[in-house]
Amino acid sequence: MKLEDFHYDLPEACIAQRPLENRGDSRLLVVDRETGDLNDAQFRDLARYLKVGDVLVINDSAVIPARLIGEKADTRATVEMLLLRQIETNLWECLLKKAKKVRVGTKLIFGNGLLEAVCTAEKPDGIRWMRLIHAGLFYPLLERLGEMPLPPYIHEKLDQPERYQTVYSKHRGSSAAPTAGLHFTTDHLEALKAAGIICVAITLHVGLGTFRPVTVKDVTTHKMHEEMYTVSAESATIINKAKEEGRRIVAVGTTSMRTLETVQKDGRVVAGSGMSQLFIYPGFDFQVVDALLTNFHLPASTLLMLVSAFSSRDIIMKAYQHAIASNYRFFSFGDAMFLTR
Repeated sequence: MKLEDFHYDLPEACIAQRPLENRGDSRLLVVDRETGDLNDAQFRDLARYLKVGDVLVINDSAVIPARLIGEKADTRATVEMLLLRQIETNLWECLLKKAKKVRVGTKLIFGNGLLEAVCTAEKPDGIRWMRLIHAGLFYPLLERLGEMPLPPYIHEKLDQPERYQTVYSKHRGSSAAPTAGLHFTTDHLEALKAAGIICVAITLHVGLGTFRPVTVKDVTTHKMHEEMYTVSAESATIINKAKEEGRRIVAVGTTSMRTLETVQKDGRVVAGSGMSQLFIYPGFDFQVVDALLTNFHLPASTLLMLVSAFSSRDIIMKAYQHAIASNYRFFSFGDAMFLTR
């Protein structure tokens, strides 16, 4: 399976640079994942395509202001550090730009010394383990010094950082948003519940595994970076009961889907916490998820491979070409797609 099989040409004008004024105003492309039939709709009309008893599985991870700009203590050279995941108290896995200049023992300074970071381990692909040194509580300091880690294809400043956060975000830890959930408002979720749709939360802290580009020609040799997940006993019970009764499990986003397929055993979701390194590409045997709500993804990305696995490469490419021709908005602040059957 070649990387080039998942390339497509996207006009730059299709990349959404800012969120819509109202979250629920996004468009929705409904795709029959088996036949390839397409239906243009509005996200606010999602209930038309759901059934009473469907279980909507959301990822309640919250994005932290993980992007830090500082300097090296010795040379005063500017450095950029992205917090990926917390390993233990004050020890973080980080992605460094120009990481070759950050060796074990290198000290970085942020906020004129309010926060210091010392490299304790060198990992491949620009990753370093950094020991953070600071006074007082960490997250209030991070809110002061850090920036929302917007993707590099977004060139405009985000005036309202909360728009890169789902309305149901709860557990801090993501370095990128689970963007399929950005379309929901609190009122929309309440309306779905009132219509008989069940909503359950799981957590996957979005990190390098989700947004790291694929660089190998044979995609089957790509290795996913680990991301931390938690599935509660209550959520597992609700999902398993629905499966037993033949009701649909609808994953909100690729992160929810990957988590559910990671924790399943013989088609049943097993509660617990751990690390997911699951890479889903065509040929994958799905055991839990029946429908997927997602955004439009970058060419040659693991996310595009995932949706191709859930449907087919040909159907997804057909849907993407339709979306481009119909002026859908792409990527993090873009429109949504509902893959169902």
